[in-house]
Amino acid sequence: MEKRLSTDRLQSFFLNLTRQSFGQLGINDPPVIEYVADVLTVFARSDSLYRIRSRAGNKLDGVVEILGEIRPRTARESSLLRERAMRKYLGDYTLFMSGMFRSYIEGRGFLDYYLTEGRRSYWTVSELDLSLYRTGFLLFQELSKKFEYYSGALDYMRKAYFVPGPGEDPFAGFLKQIEGWMKVSLAEN
Repeated sequence: MEKRLSTDRLQSFFLNLTRQSFGQLGINDPPVIEYVADVLTVFARSDSLYRIRSRAGNKLDGVVEILGEIRPRTARESSLLRERAMRKYLGDYTLFMSGMFRSYIEGRGFLDYYLTEGRRSYWTVSELDLSLYRTGFLLFQELSKKFEYYSGALDYMRKAYFVPGPGEDPFAGFLKQIEGWMKVSLAEN
């Protein structure tokens, strides 16, 4: 019960912050804002960020490695739902990383690749949703078409609200700042 309450507060925190920062950029699309806040909530926990594992059980933290895992391990796993889940994860992962950790991705020369794969993954999710008669395919088309724009909006949010200290690991700094904001938010309630 306490974990659910903590997740709800984290979701509320990210929803308010996403509304505020995206609104400052003129992005007033509630489904996109809610979706991005959900992505931030999920990936704020490192176990969710690196939930895809290799066949050997190692954490995968690169787009190429994750793409390799999209291929079915067995004929039985070749379902469209598994491919959709993996593509959605890859779209979410590339959006999160290219937005919240843009300088890290740019520094390694991967930004264009992340933007391309994120766009492609969300488009694939929309096509799979359409073929499976699932609602929500329009959201993923929107995320695909404006992937770079939304990634840039997350980069803006990071620069405006999650600035790491000098010499600080940006990943650890991001998580530390979220914990600090959450403590302040909880104290105000």
